[in-house]
Amino acid sequence: MPIALFALTLSAFAIGTTEFVIVGLVPTIAQDLGVTLPSAGLLVSLYALGVAIGAPVLTALTGRWNRKTVLLSVMALFVAGNLLAWMAPSYSLLITARILTGLAHGVFFSIGSTIATGLVSKEKKASAIAIMFTGLTVALVTGVPLGTWIGQNAGWQATFLAVSVLGLIALLGSALLIPTNLKQSAPVRLSQQLGVLTQPRLLLVYAMTAVGYGGTFVAFTYLAPILEQVAGFESAAIGLIMLVYGVSVAVGNIWGGRLADRLGPIKALYIIFSALALVLLVFTFTAGHQLAAVLTVLIWGAFAFGNVPGLQVYVVQLAEKHTPHSVDVASGLNIAAFNVGIAFGSVMGGVIIERMSLTDTPWVGALIVVLALLLTLWSGALDKWEQLQTL
Repeated sequence: MPIALFALTLSAFAIGTTEFVIVGLVPTIAQDLGVTLPSAGLLVSLYALGVAIGAPVLTALTGRWNRKTVLLSVMALFVAGNLLAWMAPSYSLLITARILTGLAHGVFFSIGSTIATGLVSKEKKASAIAIMFTGLTVALVTGVPLGTWIGQNAGWQATFLAVSVLGLIALLGSALLIPTNLKQSAPVRLSQQLGVLTQPRLLLVYAMTAVGYGGTFVAFTYLAPILEQVAGFESAAIGLIMLVYGVSVAVGNIWGGRLADRLGPIKALYIIFSALALVLLVFTFTAGHQLAAVLTVLIWGAFAFGNVPGLQVYVVQLAEKHTPHSVDVASGLNIAAFNVGIAFGSVMGGVIIERMSLTDTPWVGALIVVLALLLTLWSGALDKWEQLQTL
């Protein structure tokens, strides 16, 4: 594999770290800036909205630009956003910084796969994409707990400074190693994306994605305050628990992919959404007991992101059937749907904390995941009906 590919992997690592590290820092930021936990939770929501907007809109607007130029511009925006977060003296400026980095995130993953496959021969394209996305997985396992530890010990601003340095290294690596004459695919127009959004079957999958992912983030956004205020952990222990969660996520992501390959995406999603709803419900009762809470978080991680491969495979399958000329667009919009779910879930979690309590976020999240399961059952029934129609 060309060394240029590892510049993309480092970029994915930095971006994945800055997206999810905020979860471990919510109590610290809330206390330092004198805002409520729900207000600090908006740092998760608004970042996710930036991703959801950035992926389709900015990718379409830059569709005719040189791919390397777009990549370097995006990474420069990412570095600038994290530097602004490092220097932010106020909550409002930190919000601005998070939105900027979210926009960069959305465009990076929209074009990153295209650039990665352009660096290798045809038979190595899947491996190239897998290597790039390894950066995200490694970020969950190492970057997020390390960033949380830095934030707990040196202040949350130091975490964003560290991510800025990583982003700058990735930017320089991309500038030096990635060729300028990458193959340019046909630009994706906004009209194509809107065309995909007129397909009811694809809209149903996007709803499954947003609701299923959103249910997790109702509680996950506030995992750190739950562990501190309900389970009674010291803030220094949060980074270690995030490490446990990250390892579990990495294993669950691989397991979820294999399950989708073996059973098909719909059956795999039945299992994963059912288990995820059950684990979230159980966490409502185990959150107040340290050992039980950690064990529940470990199991939760295995299912929380295990639905990603199945949902992505399923949306591609349906797009090949209903919008065969816009399969990549349909797949990209599902990434936007994930982030709409994150934004929805974290806002919902904030509302629950204001009106109810921290321990109510897991069971409400479980109910939302049950809704995703019902949508999945509906979509599976439609698949069977369509098969019968073709007989």
